[in-house]
Amino acid sequence: MRPKLSILLIEDDPIMGESLMERFELEGFSARWAQNAAEARRWLAQSRFGAVLSDLRLPDAGGDALFREAQAKYPSLPPWLFITAYSTVDQAVALLKQGAADYLTKPFDLDALVEKLRLYAVAQPPTPAVPDALLGISPALRRIEAQLPQLAARARTLLITGESGVGKEWVARAFHRFTPEGERAPFVAVNCGALPEGLLEAELFGHEKGAFTGAVRAHKGVFEQADGGTLFLDEIGDMPLSMQVRLLRVIQERQVTRLGGERAIPVNLRLVSATHQDLKKRVTQGLFREDLYYRLNVIQLHIPPLRQRREDILWLARRFLAESAPDKCFSEEAEQAMLTHDWPGNARQLKHAVERGAILSQGPTVGAAALFGEDAGADEPIPTTLAEFVAQSERRYIAKTLEACAGHLGRTAAVLGISRKNLWEKMKKLGLSTGEAQSTQP
Repeated sequence: MRPKLSILLIEDDPIMGESLMERFELEGFSARWAQNAAEARRWLAQSRFGAVLSDLRLPDAGGDALFREAQAKYPSLPPWLFITAYSTVDQAVALLKQGAADYLTKPFDLDALVEKLRLYAVAQPPTPAVPDALLGISPALRRIEAQLPQLAARARTLLITGESGVGKEWVARAFHRFTPEGERAPFVAVNCGALPEGLLEAELFGHEKGAFTGAVRAHKGVFEQADGGTLFLDEIGDMPLSMQVRLLRVIQERQVTRLGGERAIPVNLRLVSATHQDLKKRVTQGLFREDLYYRLNVIQLHIPPLRQRREDILWLARRFLAESAPDKCFSEEAEQAMLTHDWPGNARQLKHAVERGAILSQGPTVGAAALFGEDAGADEPIPTTLAEFVAQSERRYIAKTLEACAGHLGRTAAVLGISRKNLWEKMKKLGLSTGEAQSTQP
């Protein structure tokens, strides 16, 4: 016996909705009916569907905005078909380019609709709705995600590296969710670089009442708080050497002694550390203990910067926008601007830009000016072709390398891995100024 096709209908018209639900029942479909975007969001979060049939015009949001929100939030979205009037056919066609399965214009033939639903729902069976399980769509993030279940099942210590803002805590939280204890156990995070040494010691290991001035009651440190779960130590590379000694002892003995206390308290937890620093280099500089480095670096995951995984930019941006302003969407200009930006602050900077854009945009569309300021795109045009995008990115990268090398062509060429002649040719082709470079040549 074939399983029932599961359909989500999003339609605010009660007459049409009732008619469609009646037909779906006759066809043997398992259907759910949402009469607005809010209800649709709840059904998408709670259930799995073989296909979604949505009107473009809903009382609390546009069907197109809801579709883009769902694309950003769910890793595998079921085929999404739209019901549209003739006046919005162009809009429906644009949605096809963005990933929608099909559309039907009113009035439509019910038999044709049923056939389309059978075709698409069979062609792409439903998948579980797991909006928080995916870290990104780039190959690098997919590899990390694929490793996490196995690591979480066995590893007790994990080191995550990458530039500031790349999402190291997101990976740590995903690791925690995959552990056998999962969401039932605590996840405790502390930034080792944000606290002065005196406070860091008390925060990590806790203190007894009267251990120091102001200690009016006993306090559990983060090791005790995370007992049975996962402790995330962010910016471990900034930890003072004196704290590193105590941390190493706790990791080795799996027990902690509070400040002012004498009793050793056993702790059973998974330790995830993260840093944007090169720990090997800090070891050679005498700023990080070698024995602690090897104790933490049992398993290492490296997260590349956002500029090296541009596939994740729009995926993340749409997800952030769905969280802060689910009724809004990005303009095409804004999406192009985000794709061409280098995001030196990585995902954290992108999140702040999206939140800013959601606040400053007056209508349902977030433009480039709201994301980057009124002068967005003033310095260089938004590329319209792949060749323009590559040239613009190459120009920006060479210019930054020239600046870092004080305009010295030889050193710049060495850093870029090309000959000096090739560098000159590229600079001429890309319209880069050579005055400073010429003046600093030996």
